[in-house]
Amino acid sequence: MELRSETVLASLEMSEVGSDEEYESLPAHASLGTHMTAGAVAGVLEHTVMYPVDSVKTRMQSLQPDPKAQYRSVYSALKRIVRTEGLLRPLRGLNITVLGAGPAHALYFACYERIKRSLSDVIQNGGNSHIANGVAGSVATVLHDAFMNPAEVVKQRMQMYNSPYRSLYDCVLTVSRKEGLAAFYRSYSTQLTMNIPFQAVHFITYEFMQEHFNPQREYRPETHILSGAAAGAVSAALTTPLDVCKTLLNTQENVALSSAHVSGHLSGMVNALRTVYRLGGVPAFFKGTAHPGTEERRSQGQPYMRPVSTEAHPKSEREDQQTKEDAFDSKGNVDAHFLCSRHSSSFFVCC
Repeated sequence: MELRSETVLASLEMSEVGSDEEYESLPAHASLGTHMTAGAVAGVLEHTVMYPVDSVKTRMQSLQPDPKAQYRSVYSALKRIVRTEGLLRPLRGLNITVLGAGPAHALYFACYERIKRSLSDVIQNGGNSHIANGVAGSVATVLHDAFMNPAEVVKQRMQMYNSPYRSLYDCVLTVSRKEGLAAFYRSYSTQLTMNIPFQAVHFITYEFMQEHFNPQREYRPETHILSGAAAGAVSAALTTPLDVCKTLLNTQENVALSSAHVSGHLSGMVNALRTVYRLGGVPAFFKGTAHPGTEERRSQGQPYMRPVSTEAHPKSEREDQQTKEDAFDSKGNVDAHFLCSRHSSSFFVCC
């Protein structure tokens, strides 16, 4: 009886250890199709939930936006877009994103899990390896972006203010007819240059934070939230300049290219970097992020990043009137949500 009891206890302990090590991942015997399905579902949900914020980010990264499309925060942007362009306008282009995100994320997660596991077995005898995490994330990104880049081009063109495209089909047809199929991969090198370090830094930071705050790999959601937030913030901060260049290459913003005296279509990461710097200097590389304390620095007379404008004054009378309208509700009372958005210290990293 004692031998049998010890055997049962040993089995339970091994089961608990295995459970702790693998609770974040699918079982070791999970098939490739299972990894791909899980990745596809996760990717579609991620893009769907964050899509309205992504639409705002695309517009805020415009180098020379229309006066009606200059926003101070994510909240005020969404509020104005819904009020002036319709409730579903922030979701325009979501269909192509879903179509691209499914296969792209399926390949991404399947590739990441396989490569991470294989390299970890070689480097750390099955243990966690930062090198394995970084390499796996980088290789998976190459496959992911190959599928996602055309969808990104269509998505961002449909997200822009006053987009001339009536539908997904109209956008694909018009771009391919006027600019050729190469237009859908014009930003691919920039996307890879941005996403490979982004994913590598993201996974390394996430795993490092998890080892520090949750070394036993127990089920503690708060550590995942903290680790994910830190990883996303660090990665986004390092790659925002390239994200601005990617948006310019994808949208081929006519007003900005005309102001920079660019004839034809802009292509190449180096040309995009030069164009962004020529039009807005260093601050232009960080368009699309809302920094906590921007409003406070403004009130104290300290410098802050202004949107690039073709007008003599960065803020037009129409914008000033729009801001005043945002401050009051339909009954003429001060809008509390507006005040909160103006003085909130929240930090948005739109990636």
